[in-house]
Amino acid sequence: MKPRRRILAATTALLAAVPLAIAAMSANASIPPPAAGWTQVWGDDFNGPNGSLPSSSNWIFDLGHAYPGGPANWGTGEIQNYTNSTQNIKLDGAGNLRITALKDGAGNWTSSRIETQRANFKPAVGGKLAIEGRIQMPNVTGQAALGYWPAFWALGSPFRGNYWNWPGIGEFDIMENVNGINSVWGVLHCDVAPGGACGEFTGIGNSRTCPGPSCQSAFHTYRFEWDDAAKTFTWFVDGQSYHQVTRDRVGAGVWDQMTSHAGYFILLNLAMGGAFPNALNNNQPTPVAATQSGHSLVVDYVAVYTAGGTPPTTTTTTTTPPPGGGGSAYSELQAENASERSGGSIAPAEGGSGVHQIANGGYLKFSGVDFGSGPARQFYARVASGAGGGVSGLVEVRLGSRTAAPVGTFAVGNTGGWDAWRTVPANISNISGVHDVYVTFTSGQPAPYVSVNWVKFGT
Repeated sequence: MKPRRRILAATTALLAAVPLAIAAMSANASIPPPAAGWTQVWGDDFNGPNGSLPSSSNWIFDLGHAYPGGPANWGTGEIQNYTNSTQNIKLDGAGNLRITALKDGAGNWTSSRIETQRANFKPAVGGKLAIEGRIQMPNVTGQAALGYWPAFWALGSPFRGNYWNWPGIGEFDIMENVNGINSVWGVLHCDVAPGGACGEFTGIGNSRTCPGPSCQSAFHTYRFEWDDAAKTFTWFVDGQSYHQVTRDRVGAGVWDQMTSHAGYFILLNLAMGGAFPNALNNNQPTPVAATQSGHSLVVDYVAVYTAGGTPPTTTTTTTTPPPGGGGSAYSELQAENASERSGGSIAPAEGGSGVHQIANGGYLKFSGVDFGSGPARQFYARVASGAGGGVSGLVEVRLGSRTAAPVGTFAVGNTGGWDAWRTVPANISNISGVHDVYVTFTSGQPAPYVSVNWVKFGT
């Protein structure tokens, strides 16, 4: 899934096996322990009451037909409307997440798409990262499956709030399938489109049939590994490797563009129609009259693992700037000390104070913030949210004016409560010198969606 689409030829070649457990055909109650040498750093086992939504501490809902200001129909031509209705997405009470595509009496399709709150999944220097999910594709085939397009994938963090920098920020399609075909596609998207090192809009991909039972009739484990030391990306199904891309293949510059930013966020969605399923339906539109409503992408768990490497060392300096903002960009700029503020209210936060429950249109101004010779490449904000289901928005950094183009952006939704604080990173372009810094807040909903304790910058 991406802002454009490619056609890939299926292959049934069985390549090298790796020592990962092959999935059983029933749901697990929890995430299995990692293999020797690996450590789980994040995961969701989707355990919870039947009919409940997935954890807002882990996931953000993507709603409608596009990101705000992004390409229409998610850039892929898919036709469904994404919702956060439990008719389209819910926990089933048996340890699974179910995303269900539905057609109403007027012929309109709805489904769901979620992405992780975290957008910084990447390996340590010289280490490895693995993103893994145990998934059953919608159990429908033939004419009844035309248009179904389930996906488990990851996008580079700079895509958040920009939506026009694909494919340079990188995309890993860990599992894709269309039209109920018994195959999994694994694809890398990179560089520029059209053309470029990844041959966009096609990408560098491969596909194969699922081992044993079909992709549609049983759970299978889909895994992507990023090896920073070997400079490789590798795709697996049930422990069997079927696709690999090396740095040498795309070039060092393209590789660095994909791997030098803050990391990746993970997505799960079930689309209907669009360029990929249409292409594999003899370039005819999907879904069709025979396409059946009501089939589900079923996810047992999603987990992220790391192994080896040397995490970067960071030094944190905490100072409180004087009222009016100012001070060093590399110290914590306390939200309640902003020289100007619109929206929210000052209230206690983590032993001090913060600006609470900011809604669309709010902003904080910090005057005369000194970045020195920098250059600053990272922005951090300490935020919390008790927003209702599906309510989220953007935190944006602008220089000189609150209407200037953002230099950094991240999305935030419910973190588990208005006092459930977390530090969220975003990339910024090399900044030096002294600037008035505006932190602005943009949402498609009128309800408050974020509280801010402090902001700071890093090199």
